[in-house]
Amino acid sequence: MITQSIHKYEKSIAVLPFVNMSSDVDSEYFSDGITEEIINALAKLKNLKVTSRTSSFYFKNKNQSIKQIGKKLNVSVILEGSVRLSGDNVRITAQLIQVENDFHFWSETWDRKFKDIFEVQDEISLLIADKLRENFGHFEIDEHLVKKQTESLTAYEYSLKAKSFFNRWNPEDAKIAISLYDRALELDHNHAESYLGLADCYGFMATTGFMNYHEAWEKATELTYKALSLNDKIADAYYQLANISFFVNSNYTESFSNTLKAIELQENHVEAQQFMSFLYIIAGKKDKSLNHLQIALSIDPLSQETLFYSAYFNFMIENFSQALKQLNKCLEDNPKNIPAHSVKWYCLIKLGHYKEAQNYPKMMPDDLLITGDEIGMTALTLTMKKDYKKALILIQKLLDDGDNPDSLRANLFMYLFYAIKGDIQNAFKWANLAIKNNASLLLLHFNNPLANPIKNDTKYFETLNKLFPLFITDEEKKKKKDLLDHESSVAYTKQLLEYIEKEKPYLDPKLSLRSLAKQIDIHPNQLSWLLNESIGKNFSEFINHYRIETFKEIAKSPKYSHISLIGLAYESGFNSKTVFNTYFKKETGLTPNQFIKLQK
Repeated sequence: MITQSIHKYEKSIAVLPFVNMSSDVDSEYFSDGITEEIINALAKLKNLKVTSRTSSFYFKNKNQSIKQIGKKLNVSVILEGSVRLSGDNVRITAQLIQVENDFHFWSETWDRKFKDIFEVQDEISLLIADKLRENFGHFEIDEHLVKKQTESLTAYEYSLKAKSFFNRWNPEDAKIAISLYDRALELDHNHAESYLGLADCYGFMATTGFMNYHEAWEKATELTYKALSLNDKIADAYYQLANISFFVNSNYTESFSNTLKAIELQENHVEAQQFMSFLYIIAGKKDKSLNHLQIALSIDPLSQETLFYSAYFNFMIENFSQALKQLNKCLEDNPKNIPAHSVKWYCLIKLGHYKEAQNYPKMMPDDLLITGDEIGMTALTLTMKKDYKKALILIQKLLDDGDNPDSLRANLFMYLFYAIKGDIQNAFKWANLAIKNNASLLLLHFNNPLANPIKNDTKYFETLNKLFPLFITDEEKKKKKDLLDHESSVAYTKQLLEYIEKEKPYLDPKLSLRSLAKQIDIHPNQLSWLLNESIGKNFSEFINHYRIETFKEIAKSPKYSHISLIGLAYESGFNSKTVFNTYFKKETGLTPNQFIKLQK
């Protein structure tokens, strides 16, 4: 059974949907857009786990506590906020909350002009990233996290709406998504994200058989390369290329390479993590598949898509009962989920539920049923029942219609028909024909549990290695070079400690990692690395140590006897009673009052 790891990621955050505080309820798209852009911006940061939009938006309009949400999403920090539009002005508020103790450790308000919204998103995202790094440990931050997508916020709105329809995974909503993306591109013909969204839609329609396969994929390919010409650093583009490589070109290695590129650009790209899990499991690499599935589950634990990929993994490792439970949950949430219907059909056959499998087409929505699949799956059910004659007659119907796309499916069904029978010679005859015809369906199903009777034959392993070649360059990452060499690290550590002792910058309650880096003339990423990797403390721990020592010193001095404890804390550089009390107990094991009593 595949479940989400219970390990709590220290450097992890979920961005909850920002509340629309505008008088116009139709401005909801805008607050949602702000939320999504911040999620996408933070997701670019390596070594920070960011919950995906799907799982974060699950809690929209739900009355659950921060602790409950944090537990379900397995994160240490929650970001929540609000947006208010008024004419040309926009006010955005945001606050960071530590899940463990419900501690609001940072908040901010921005008042800006509506026309500057993308710049504000960048400013907010950078500041949030800074605060997370200061409090939870090192990761590198680029100079900018949000790129201005479009001059037209209306085009952006259409794009967001289109994506929400597409994520329902059925042809009817995919068509609505296509029309919305088209409207976005009418307003801005250079909007890369809308081109990619359209490519995703056409790829889905091609794969599921609801558009002409070759025409739809040709359209998807054209749109993807158009998007790449506008922005070649966007992970979504390489994820879409991975789909094209797999479903159009039947090129597993190229698909793997493009998926890896998407993950390298954005570790938190959940679709790429899901697809990498898929690419590994169809090649029989269970451990690596599970690794990416667990990453996807950690990023997007509540989405239907991740649940489907988990079910598919369970199906491929022959945990059919668990897969069936998960698929039923997928279909309960979305009865038009085509991939879930397809894998459930295979599960029923493997579980020996032949009657239900043969009647399954009657239980599916009429607009989802593809004739070729109905005939082929019925034939496979009959084959499992050893009614080979009737099964072969059905598949032959598909073969006879050579001009129909279903004839390509017939090669696959013939392969599985003979594989189930254990007829090795004929199984590989049809497998090789499918390879010759560039059939991605064989990649998808070559390792299907239905083919178990032939999996011990040498021809099977030869074909497996042919379809899924070993990679010279795998995901094993080269050890990243340290941001500072040993000599520079020693020199900067000495410079930092001398500066701290002499200038006492920690007495400034507004001191940040960036401002301290500027004072000692070092890049913020290098200072973050130096503190965490060389000195062994994050920024807040490092600075607050000096503030605590200052408090302990002045608390003993008669000169400050007239000042309250919290006043002494402020004199020491703190600007929050809660932060002061928390760090004092952490440093000394005592409360401030207990410490004072011991001095008397």
